[in-house]
Order: sequence, then C-alpha cells, then structure tokens
Amino acid sequence: MISLSLSEYIVIITGRELKGRLCGHDIFRASDFDILPLNPNVNVINPPHPVEGHLLALLRSHLQSGNFLFSYGWDITRRLQAQWASQNIDLNKGFWEVADDRFFWNKFLQTRFIESSGKQDFSNFILPVIYGTFDVRPIYIHGRHMQLALISRRSRYRAGTRYFRRGIDHDGHVANFNESEQLLFVEHQNTTGAVRADDDFAHMFSFVQIRGSVPFFWAEVNTVRYKPDLQVMELPDTPDAIKLHLLEQVSTYGPQTLVNLVNHKGHEKPIKDGYERWVTQLNLPDVRYQYFDFHTECKNMRWDRISLLIDKLQLDLQKQGYFHIDSINPQSNKLQSGTVRTNCMDNLDRTNVVQATLAKHTLNKQLQEAGVLTKEQGVDDFETLSKDFREMWADHADAISKAYAGSGALKSDFTRTNERTRKGLLEDGVKSILRYLKNNFLDGARQDAYDLFTGTWIPRRNPSSMNYLVSDPRPLIIRSAPATASFSLFMICAGLTLPRSSDYSLVYYFFLWIMLLLAATIFMVTYGINYVSWPKLVLLDSIIYYDGPGYRSAKHGMGLKGVNVKLGLDNGTKWLSNKGKVGKEESIPMTRKRVD
Repeated sequence: MISLSLSEYIVIITGRELKGRLCGHDIFRASDFDILPLNPNVNVINPPHPVEGHLLALLRSHLQSGNFLFSYGWDITRRLQAQWASQNIDLNKGFWEVADDRFFWNKFLQTRFIESSGKQDFSNFILPVIYGTFDVRPIYIHGRHMQLALISRRSRYRAGTRYFRRGIDHDGHVANFNESEQLLFVEHQNTTGAVRADDDFAHMFSFVQIRGSVPFFWAEVNTVRYKPDLQVMELPDTPDAIKLHLLEQVSTYGPQTLVNLVNHKGHEKPIKDGYERWVTQLNLPDVRYQYFDFHTECKNMRWDRISLLIDKLQLDLQKQGYFHIDSINPQSNKLQSGTVRTNCMDNLDRTNVVQATLAKHTLNKQLQEAGVLTKEQGVDDFETLSKDFREMWADHADAISKAYAGSGALKSDFTRTNERTRKGLLEDGVKSILRYLKNNFLDGARQDAYDLFTGTWIPRRNPSSMNYLVSDPRPLIIRSAPATASFSLFMICAGLTLPRSSDYSLVYYFFLWIMLLLAATIFMVTYGINYVSWPKLVLLDSIIYYDGPGYRSAKHGMGLKGVNVKLGLDNGTKWLSNKGKVGKEESIPMTRKRVD
C-alpha cells in the first residue's frame, strides 16, 4: 500500500517470470503490476489532478524499470550463511520477520501490513521483494552435477541514480550498496541412477562480496558538461558517519578489506585522498585498506595485471575464506569470516571486473576442495564452465549498472570474453554517451521514483500544494534558449536546400542562424545547471550551493555573477532554491530519519 496526494493505492504483482530454481525453490521476477485506488473517485488511467497523475507515473515507471525478485520458499533477502546460522531461531517465522532489512525493497509499501500484524495475521500479504539480479546455471564436470548461481541485492537505503546519490548519509548508509553472493552446489555422486532431490547436495558453497560508494560526504554536480563538478563536503559528523558505516559492515560480515580503485590523479584524486585520510585517522580494528591503481596497472588493455591485486589480497582471502556446508563430513563446515568491499567512483565498471576476478579465484578453490578439480586445474580449463561464469558476471554487471547509471556496464567485453577488444572500446563509447544523456536530462524523474517508492519522500494529501511538481518555474530566458538553438539548427538545415542564385546570396542567412545557434549554445553551457533534470521531491540545493569547508573542482554552469542579477538569476538558479520552500530538501548539515 502507498499513499499519494488523493488516495491510497494497493500495488499488486500480477505477472511473474520464472528465473530458475534454487535448492528446490522457484525464484521469480515480477513482470506485471496493477495499481488499485482505495478512493472510488480516483481513476488511475485518468487521474482527477495532474499532481496525482505525475506521482502515479513515477510509481509505474519504477515498477516497470526495476528488476524485482521474490520467492515463496527461499529467503532471497539473506545470504546462505545468515540463513544457516539462524535456522533454528527462524522456525515458524515468516520471511518478512527475518528478512535482511537493507534488501527488503518493498518494506515501505508493506509498512501498514507489518504494523497491523499484531492485531491480525497479514503474513500472507507480506512478501519480501529484492531489487537485484539472479542467475543459476547447471554445470557438469568429470561426472559431477553442479549448480552455479549468482545473486545481487541492492540496498534500499540511500537508493538512487548515479549523480544524485553519492557518498554517505548521516546514518552511515552509502549510495549504490550491493551485496553479491556467488553460490556453488555440488550434488552427491550417484552411481545407482536414482532420481536426485532438488536440495540433495554433498557440498554447498557461498562467497559474498560487497560494493558501495566511497563512505564520506561528497557529490558530483551536473552542469551539462561531460565531466561534472566534484564537490567534497567536510562536515563535523563525517568521522561519525564513516565509523558507523564501517562498523556496521564489520558487525554484519566480519573483518573488512577495503579495496579502492579510484584514480590517484586528476578528477578523482580528492576522493582517493579523502578516503585514505579518514580511514587512517579512524584506524578501526578489523578494517584494512588496500589501494589498487587500476587504470595505471591495466593500461594498454593489460587486464591480466589484475592478478597483482589478487596477490596483495591473498592473505585476506585465505583468512576470510568462504561459507561451506559439507553434508558428508559436517566437521568440515566453514564460515566466511569477512568480506572484500570494493569501490571505484561509480562502483560499477572497475568494481565489476575486480569482483568477477575475485569470484573466479574463489570458485577455483571451492571446486578443488569439493574434489571436482585438481590443484592444477581451474575454471578457464573448461570452456562451458568458463563461458557460463563470464556471462553470469557480465549480465550481473550490466543489471547493476543500468539501475544506477542508466546503461550497461563498461569493460563488460573483458568480463564476457577474458579479453579487452577494440569492439568493446567502441561499445563503451556508446554507453558513455548514453549515460551522459540520461544522467543529465532524464535521471531527475528516476530519482524521484526511487524516493517515492522507498518512502524517502511522502506526499501531502493536498495536490494543490505540490503544483511545483508539474510546472516549470524557470525564467522565460532560460526556457527560450533550447527553443532558439533548435529553431536555428532547423533554419540552417533548411538553408542547405535553398537554391543559390549567386555565390554569396546566402552568406548573411547562414551567418545569422549560426551566430544565434552559437549564442544559445554558449548561454546553455554557461547556465548549465538550469538545464539538468534535477529531482523535485528531495532537493539537492544544499549540495549544489554548498559553501562550507571542503573542495570543489569548479563552479561551472552557474552563470555570470554580474549578468545573473540583471536577468533575475541571483545565486545561479534562484528558481530552484525557491522550490525548497515547498518541496523537501536533502539536508547535509542535519540528520534525516527514515519514516519506517
């Protein structure tokens, strides 16, 4: 259930797609939804107020674009080790009572049912759904039947899009936090030909990795230039927020190895320096920092040099291990005692390559321990297994990247083929352009949809007070520049079709429209932040106009000070700041509490 401005609505999953079976349980992807109003006077097809229509459109877009997974028999929100450790305590409890709160994506929509469950049993209507990926593939090697699965779970805290959710919040939650779990199930050797049960495994392995944004207060401010402005905010509670985040990971997973792939020079350098400074200053037990200069070490497409990072992590990987249940010899059961936390700037492309490499390294160890492979053999020695492994991790990378950045992952050709190719470079160029367009001109509405669905922003029951959601308050001169540029470009193209009566009869014609096009383009770049699709529910003014201690690479897109006053554009985007009086703003200096 979700409450908008005119009515409450029940959101129902009406279609599902089977993604595979895990330990005898079906895993589904929600494919179709229905939104039913409780107010009989509201029509979801033709809402009586444009604000209600806008909010319904945000809700629909989130449901249709997300990758939502659920199961009736398997707790998909929790990793295998967590389920095994509490199996006796969890008896006779519903999934929603034991689900991992971070990955219970529809927790906010289930709040009414959960709160009322003490008076009446609503367990049948409370089904945890995750936003993530799932893939499972059968493997057959040396007469042994196996299953290889990969699950990613996206945190509902600080959820959002690439440039509108960066860094950490005051509660210690970081942007784009994902838990990735690789599962390997090895069946019993069956010499009698008897039918195997779906959950009859001799060995069950689990290897968990995590990723998340660099955990301090920073952002990248879009200005319609290709590279946004980097903003680092030195706030009084920065060390408290970082400590809260890292201690939560230690409490949940055990000792942490922080692998940082951010560049050591150029645009990314302040993020690397800030991260190292805070980790060194806090000096937390069970937290070890490891830097790897990805772009320098792997330049000229030398991706094999990621092995250098594996060498540096070898001792940590041995100590942390992986989860292993041995049904033949229970004394051999193992627990994973820590995790590798990997990040780059976006926690997408470089992070995907490194996580896949660590996963393959661990899979080799697991197959050797199960007696499937010898010490001299590895995943790459078996083409079918190697192909399935690469495809799983590449699909996994693409899905996480689309959810956060709006396009598939870069460098995925290496994940899929073990080689970096020129075709892959060309595809990465196309994806980069797609990311630029979406991040600057489309992600505002997508961020609003995240904030509405997760309960970060709650509508008022008065649509008239939220008319700013469906209006464009920018000054006329700001709105007219794109129209001027478009019309000028049209006239230039039209002029190319006109007959030439003399050598220079159209010179002045083209000069006029080219000058108008250049003037409009320069104006839009100068006032770039006015043309970015900003979120309207949770405003980012406190980040865009932050003037406290910290670092900012530049202040592009805010216009010219003297001209701003004459045009009525004081403080850059005065129209954007005025909305803050009505809409909710993401507060940097103060702590915001979640509603659930």
